[in-house]
Amino acid sequence: MAGVVGTAHSCANPNTNVWNSRGIWISYIIVVLLLHFIILCIPVLTVEWCWTITNIVHSILMYLLMHSVKGTPFHTTDQGSSRFLTGWEQMDGEEQFTEARKFFLSASIVLYLLASFYTKYEYEHFQWNTAALLLSVLPKLPQFHRVRVFGINEY
Repeated sequence: MAGVVGTAHSCANPNTNVWNSRGIWISYIIVVLLLHFIILCIPVLTVEWCWTITNIVHSILMYLLMHSVKGTPFHTTDQGSSRFLTGWEQMDGEEQFTEARKFFLSASIVLYLLASFYTKYEYEHFQWNTAALLLSVLPKLPQFHRVRVFGINEY
């Protein structure tokens, strides 16, 4: 299409729909697997610690990227209403229990279960993995939608 100056889309905030893409889901799984394989390459770590570290790093990155950073990387036409919302809050137009939300919630739980299984539920690993799970899952619950605990990240 020659002569096209820009692109137009009907969505006021593309960040609401980008998480529904199957490409994003597959890329997310590949990045988590790649992270795990990179951690496995560290020779001083046991397999148990590799799973625990993978779970912890995943949870911290998910918290920072989806629940801490506000705004959108796209130029939006929503008059700036999304600048005070995190990526998780913008997902699917703030609708709860959508496929994308269920996928990212279940991915955190599956990684926790894998880490717990491969660490044979040892107490020390279980503590670290459970703390990482809580960091990843609690902000995703509908009860915490638009909630800023102790005013952290309010502005």
